[in-house]
Amino acid sequence: MGNVLRVDLSTQKVSTEEPDPAVCREYIGGRGFNSRTLFREIRPGIDPLGPENVVCLATGPFTASGLTSCSRVEVSTLSPYSGILGDGNAGGSFAHFLKKAGYDQIIISGKSKVPLYLWIEDEHVELRDASDLMGLNTWKTTETLYERHGKDISVAAIGQGGENLVRFATLMFDKYNSAARGSGAVLGSKKLKAIAVRGRKNVSLADPDEFRDLARADRDFFLNDPFQKEVVAVYGSHIGMLHWGPGFRNYEKYLSETDVPDTLKPEAWKQFETGRSACRSCVVPCKNSFKIPEGEYEGEVGKALEYECIFCLGTNCGITDPVPIMVQENLADKYGICVIALGNAIAMAKDLYMRGILTDRDTGGLSLDWEDAESQIELVHRTALRQGFGNLVAEGMYSMAKILGNKAMDYCYHVKGLSRGPYPAGVFGLAHATSTRGADHLRGRSWAYGENDPSLWPELVKKGYIPVEDEVKTLILSEEVTTLTDMIGRCKGAVNNWGSAVPLVFKYPLLEGLAKLLRAATGTEFSEETLKNAADRVYLMEMAFNVRQGILIEHARLPLKPGLAGTPKGDLELAKHKAMLERYHILRGCDPETGIPTREKLESLGLGFVADELAEGTENPCGFGKWEGPVLWGLETYPKGTLRA
Repeated sequence: MGNVLRVDLSTQKVSTEEPDPAVCREYIGGRGFNSRTLFREIRPGIDPLGPENVVCLATGPFTASGLTSCSRVEVSTLSPYSGILGDGNAGGSFAHFLKKAGYDQIIISGKSKVPLYLWIEDEHVELRDASDLMGLNTWKTTETLYERHGKDISVAAIGQGGENLVRFATLMFDKYNSAARGSGAVLGSKKLKAIAVRGRKNVSLADPDEFRDLARADRDFFLNDPFQKEVVAVYGSHIGMLHWGPGFRNYEKYLSETDVPDTLKPEAWKQFETGRSACRSCVVPCKNSFKIPEGEYEGEVGKALEYECIFCLGTNCGITDPVPIMVQENLADKYGICVIALGNAIAMAKDLYMRGILTDRDTGGLSLDWEDAESQIELVHRTALRQGFGNLVAEGMYSMAKILGNKAMDYCYHVKGLSRGPYPAGVFGLAHATSTRGADHLRGRSWAYGENDPSLWPELVKKGYIPVEDEVKTLILSEEVTTLTDMIGRCKGAVNNWGSAVPLVFKYPLLEGLAKLLRAATGTEFSEETLKNAADRVYLMEMAFNVRQGILIEHARLPLKPGLAGTPKGDLELAKHKAMLERYHILRGCDPETGIPTREKLESLGLGFVADELAEGTENPCGFGKWEGPVLWGLETYPKGTLRA
């Protein structure tokens, strides 16, 4: 295993630590390492944009090993967007180079007085002056560091969104890969502009021959499986426009395949496509490269336009012209802001505008008409630079609604500050409610629903690996396996699927293939039981982290539209959700009244210290205070401006 690199920006000192073998065995890597660090090192109730916050970046045990789809880096912090756990996961090459430099985790603390960037070249690590990088977007920052250090490096950078503390600013890797939920704003508050890394070491394996054979079988699956070859490699996540029900006009409805405009269907995007590519070590080219052929933006090029952008900044904002969607994708990448959070905030603002809750006076005369694409593009600029009405949008959907008042929160369909829209009670609503980073589709939802596995999912069900007769148990299993995916540094698939999330699941019983790979890589024995325990250890620690931030079972809500809330039908939906939620917490080993993990369950996972800390603040269930979102600043206090992208 690699070392832990600590960076204290207050003192500008860097140091390395050897990993504890017990921690490696119990937390494996990636999200496991990061969530453990956050619980131990972040005090409850701090300002996420203050110097006390911590940012962690971690690789997994399979990074740079030759196993396909294992070049993901996990980025974790206390989110300034939600005020709870905020982790993101990005592809590209950064994890590969960090691992080959000899590091499994970077822990960044403190706050610098001057702009800095972190340069890593194997054992050589130093903080360097970044004054000349300030005000540059992520693409220009990356290119500048390529010129300075060579192109055989990987760069993580924040843009103007991070510098201006836009609460959903993201850390961008190699220009096009985003680790969302506010890490860019936290690094902006710490004045760390970028991290550049070159790694040239070999990664050792305990049993290289066995590992090579297992990795070859995994690789062959992706090369030969019809779903991977004919869908994921051809269309990537664009296929979701036909099958995932993208929201329309702030979730006024969800679009069926026939509702989706022809201009936004997967085949229509091919007219702009100039090539396809994959992340480091992956054999599935799920990402498109594109070029706008004509018009005002003629010649503009970009990469990795995903379903989330088409949906969040397109249909859910009332935009059905593909060109403005591509323009906004590039702006979000350059400014370093999350397309999901940005789209949710703009969609809600437009909804409020159309209802008269927001007016032209509030927007400074900027139109928020549904189809007005040029005004929306302008709003993206103003949000990243915190100019005019964009300063309010930069607070994010939940905080914007909280600041506005006047029934704005009725149209903010959030769970713990994040949104995937309003759904009826069931596996989607439950998955959004129980996600440890707020409403989210990647914490288990897609796997519990089996929506993207035309042949593998039925086979796994037939073999009895997935308890489909019980939605709650299926969701918990899906949360466990996707937690493990984040711990090992593996991609869950651009089109989320079991074959991507669980290595060798097509060949061995559920987690047996993963256990074999871990044994061959690390020399440590794992079983399905120890792997599930590791996943539960991480998930319950994350739940406990959020309890310290004031999260209780009442925050695991089912968002309802105003027309449904308070009606008999709405009450039935809430009752069904409550029953599922109570059963979920019982099966998870939590108090069904509060949602807090029990001492018995925590101690069974070796988390007695977590139980001790929770006991200090939960003698009454609100001992840590009740969550109301992140600590907010006055809008006039934020940094603003710099160059437009």
